[in-house]
Amino acid sequence: MTPPPDFKTALTAQRLVLAAGLFGLLLLSARITGLIVNPSSLYADETQYWVWSRDLDWGYFSKPPLIAWIIAATTAVFGDSDWAIRLAAPLLHTATALLLALSADRLFGRVAAAWTFIAWVTLPSVWLSAAVISTDAVLLTCWALALYGFVRLREGAGWSAIVLLGAGFGFGMLAKYAMGYFAAGLVLAAILDPVSRRALIRPRLLVSLALAGLILAPNLIWNWRNDFATVSHTAANANWGADMFNPGESLSFLVDQMGVFGPAFFIALVAILIVLVRQWRTGSADPRLIVLACFCVPAILVVTGQAFLSRAHANWAASAYAAATIIVIAVLLQGPRWRRWVLTGSIALHTLVGISFATLAMSPALTEQVGLANAFKRVRGWPETATALAEAVERTGVETLVFDNRNDFHQMQRYGGAINAGLFIWMRYAGITNHAEQGWALPAGYEGPVLIASERPLEVPVMAYDFAQMEHAGDIRIDLGGGRERHYQLFIAQNYRPVVRTDAFEEAIRLSREAREAALQ
Repeated sequence: MTPPPDFKTALTAQRLVLAAGLFGLLLLSARITGLIVNPSSLYADETQYWVWSRDLDWGYFSKPPLIAWIIAATTAVFGDSDWAIRLAAPLLHTATALLLALSADRLFGRVAAAWTFIAWVTLPSVWLSAAVISTDAVLLTCWALALYGFVRLREGAGWSAIVLLGAGFGFGMLAKYAMGYFAAGLVLAAILDPVSRRALIRPRLLVSLALAGLILAPNLIWNWRNDFATVSHTAANANWGADMFNPGESLSFLVDQMGVFGPAFFIALVAILIVLVRQWRTGSADPRLIVLACFCVPAILVVTGQAFLSRAHANWAASAYAAATIIVIAVLLQGPRWRRWVLTGSIALHTLVGISFATLAMSPALTEQVGLANAFKRVRGWPETATALAEAVERTGVETLVFDNRNDFHQMQRYGGAINAGLFIWMRYAGITNHAEQGWALPAGYEGPVLIASERPLEVPVMAYDFAQMEHAGDIRIDLGGGRERHYQLFIAQNYRPVVRTDAFEEAIRLSREAREAALQ
């Protein structure tokens, strides 16, 4: 007896879900194993998050606190190794994939859910993000949780959906303030989709808002007590004081999105959104796709505009691709067969590229052979750097080591345990600009002597104004492979009396720098 078509379809979907689950477990195991055997050091931002995790608080200078809490948890359980610091990254992305799959299942069925899961864990940006601990990994899990809560709320679910939505949004704001794009998505959904509008005007939604507010409140209080440091830093990142109107930057940002989401996926997303706008005007658009687009479009449009006005990093619109993944999968599973070829071909390409880069990360020699050593220079040579600086401290006999680069400073907090000196950061500007300056700025009036390790030769003349005496004490060069090196100029300095950073002082420094550059040409 031949099974009915519905039964055969259900059986196929069940097998696909099982295959997706097994694939996800295999990939998660491989990624965790890769973290354990990876010879690379932490990136400077990862080290900064680790520093935060040693002193838990409700906020930090440049980011909300959730990433520090997570690192504190993984290192408390698995020890203080680099891989334990990064451990949450692959776990979070797997959780994000699962939550997106649950939303896709509610909206488009089991087949779409399985492919959504597979597509997410193999996205180009996820291959990278699953290997480093970042605020994006934390944000996206919270975003996917809030989106699932909203999808269920839109279906008419009760208190569980309210809690998921509120908790996802609240913890998302504790991960990264880019979670604010989700609120924009809710507003757009209420405007464009009648079903969403009815779900969002229910009185019980106030409970969701109250839960989110309760979760976020301690961070807001921390910001208030610290002159809104995190909020101010987030605004400063926009860099609107620089040259405005940069069409090349916006074009570069959009091209970069092909690397974030995958070239075919991003092109497909743009095409789908254009068609959706046309269909919405005629009233023929699929409301499910319209709703998902509400949680995708704001981040892309805002960050593209930000790039046009100033600058934008490729990952600043990362939250858009949670809903975008479901959109692209749902559309590629429908219609002509070539769409399925685009889907499977993209996933295969993303997986191949991801495995290739993971392999390169494991082998410094291989990265040099293929000419990609520059891509890994920031995670190479830090233990060797710490050894060289420790030897310089011992040779000069100083008790204080000063850096002019917050990245180097934090890396030595992590890897410089053998350095027998206090670590401080020199402040280039009048106000605090990073976490290192907030906690370890060299105090004005410090008599010295100090050993300065400078990796910024253009700032050395500025530094010379701040010390009564400053003499060159040698150089440190650390080979990073591929012809790259980490170079420090060493100086012995005394009597730190920082010059007031007036406009006249900064103008004099600028003219002096231009004169030196002209003399070298």
